[in-house]
Amino acid sequence: MNKLMGLALLMVGMVLAVGAGANFRYYEADRDITVAIVADDSEFIDLTPLQPYAYLSNGKLTIKIDDTNPNYNQSRGWGIGLSPNTTYVFEEMFEVSNDLWENNETDYPICVSILAPPQAELFVGEWNGTTASTLQFTVYHGDPVKIGMVFDSTGMDMGMHNFQMSIHAEAGECPQD
Repeated sequence: MNKLMGLALLMVGMVLAVGAGANFRYYEADRDITVAIVADDSEFIDLTPLQPYAYLSNGKLTIKIDDTNPNYNQSRGWGIGLSPNTTYVFEEMFEVSNDLWENNETDYPICVSILAPPQAELFVGEWNGTTASTLQFTVYHGDPVKIGMVFDSTGMDMGMHNFQMSIHAEAGECPQD
């Protein structure tokens, strides 16, 4: 009986040991979640503003090209918005970095997808004339990816226009990389 009890405890211990591993590879579930981009140094997937038009507000990346931007500086000759029927290119508007498991020797890449509104096209790195409304790219630990934006005000009415950008990240390299 003692041998049977010992064998049962050994099996339970092995099940617990195997199930308690902390190696993030893949997880799939259908749940509602809310994620905030935090403005401190403890985040894992970081959105960092690089242009004065981009800044963090309440933990979220915000891009404002008008005089209500907290970085607005009238003495530097900044305008109060975009001209009508004009295209503007902003290289390196913000960057996406991957600080997952930075104390681990294993590199865990992330696949990032960004969906922009039609009025704001995106590109990675330096502008070469090619843009997209949807970007997908892999971010490796310690190698941030700089994102530029192109704004086209052609046909837009005068006044304030608000748009929303969607950013999604998941573990692993992107399929096309």
